[in-house]
Amino acid sequence: MKDLKYLAALTIPLSALISIHSGGLWSYFTPVYAFILIPILEILLPLDSINFDTKTKEKKAVNKLFDWMLYANLPIVYGLLFYFLWSISQFIYAPYEITGLILSLGIVLGTNGINVGHELGHRQSSNERFLGKLLLLPSLYMHFYIEHNFGHHVHAATKEDPATARYNQSVYSFWLTSVSRQFIKAWKIQLKLLASENRSFFSVKNDMFWYQLLQLGYLVWVFLLFGWPTLWFALAAAVVGFLLLETVNYIEHYGLMRKKMPSGRYERVKEIHSWNSNHVLGRIILYELTRHSDHHYISSKKYQILDCHEDSPQMPFGYPTSMVLALLPPLWFKIMNKRIPNTMKSV
Repeated sequence: MKDLKYLAALTIPLSALISIHSGGLWSYFTPVYAFILIPILEILLPLDSINFDTKTKEKKAVNKLFDWMLYANLPIVYGLLFYFLWSISQFIYAPYEITGLILSLGIVLGTNGINVGHELGHRQSSNERFLGKLLLLPSLYMHFYIEHNFGHHVHAATKEDPATARYNQSVYSFWLTSVSRQFIKAWKIQLKLLASENRSFFSVKNDMFWYQLLQLGYLVWVFLLFGWPTLWFALAAAVVGFLLLETVNYIEHYGLMRKKMPSGRYERVKEIHSWNSNHVLGRIILYELTRHSDHHYISSKKYQILDCHEDSPQMPFGYPTSMVLALLPPLWFKIMNKRIPNTMKSV
C-alpha cells in the first residue's frame, strides 16, 4: 500500500476539478492548495532521507504500478483541459474567477503535465517518450524534450546551460533568459542532430518542426471548437504551466556551478550541483523530482528509486515552499545565498 502514496500527486488535478466546477473563490483552490496548504504540511511533517537497499530498488524498478501511476496523468490532464475549455466557452465568469481558473489549470499543466512528461522523456521506451511529449503539448513546451535531454543534462550547472540560474539572478530575470535561450538552443541541437545524419532541415526527422506543427494544430483545434476568447485562456494557462516549470528549474540549480578544468572542459556533474529536498509531501506530489541531485547523477533512474546523497546541498524547505520564496527575490537571496559554497559564487 505504501507504493500507492504517489497517487497523492493526483490531488493537484482534483483540486483543479473542484476549482472549475465550483467557481467563485473556489477557482483559486488549486494555487492555495499547492502553494499554501502543501507548504504548511511540509513544515509540519518530518523529513525522510532514507534510501532503499539494493534488493528493494531492484523490485521497485520493475514494478509496473509506478509506471501506470505516471500514465494515468495523460487522460486526467487532457480530460481536465477539455473540461476547462468547455466551461470557459459555455459559462460567464467574472474576471477574478477566470484568473483563478487559469492559474489552477496552469498548475496542473506544469506539475502533472510537464513534470510527468519530463520523467517519461528519460525512459528508454519510445512509447513512454511519446506519452511524455503529449504531456508537454498543452503547455506549448515540446522543445523541452530536446533541450533538456540533449542540452541541460550535458551543460547543467554551467554558464552554457539556459536552465541553470546564476548567483544573485532573480527568478523573473531567469524566466526571460531561460525560456528564450532554451527554445533557441533546442533548435540548435536539432539542426546539429540533423547535420550529423546528413539530413536537411526539411527531413521528417526534424522533430522541432513537428513539435511546432503539433502545437499549432492544438491551438487551431481549440479555436475551432471553442472560439477566440477560449483560445486566449488556453494560451494563458500554457504560460502558467511552463513558467511553473521554469521556477522549478530556477530552484533546482540556483547558484551551483561546475568548475572548468585546465583542459577547458567542465568537471562532470556531481551530487553537489543540484539542490536536494527530503520534504515528504513535495517528494510525493512531484514524483521525487526533489531528489534532483541523484536524477542528474544517473538520469536513467526511475523516480521511485532515486536516492538522497549526503553530500548534496539541501534546501531548507520543500520545493513548493521554495518556489513561493523564489518569487520574493530579497528573501530568497537572504536564505539561499549563504548556503552556496564560496567557490561556486565566483565561477
